[in-house]
Amino acid sequence: MSPRMPVQTDAAPGAIGPYSQAIVSGGLVFTAGQLGTDPATGELVEGGTAAQAEQALRNLEAVLDAAGTGFGNALKVTIFLADIADMPEVNEVYLRHMMPPLPARTTVAVRGLPRGGLIEIECIAQLAERGEA
Repeated sequence: MSPRMPVQTDAAPGAIGPYSQAIVSGGLVFTAGQLGTDPATGELVEGGTAAQAEQALRNLEAVLDAAGTGFGNALKVTIFLADIADMPEVNEVYLRHMMPPLPARTTVAVRGLPRGGLIEIECIAQLAERGEA
């Protein structure tokens, strides 16, 4: 069994509870959910769901980068939305970050998210081959 290695980067908000930003094991990266929190201020960005989706994806990208991979190696993405009606604007932001072949994805509406966030995004990705990310 391969060891579990935690991932930590200051380029994304720190964990707000007892968990790692991501864990690498068996050639895969399992990220914690990322909110639309500005890592410099620790506050949710203003501008609604699309702005928070953009920031959450930037945060997720920073965590994946610290693990040695990127969205091009994403296998599965899960999006949690405070309002499922926001899915069309989230899709627009999402497509600016993801590339074909698009990863499998689940989007669910939830009653609430930490810190009053409007969106949270997590990902499972393969580690990058040498020379790719």
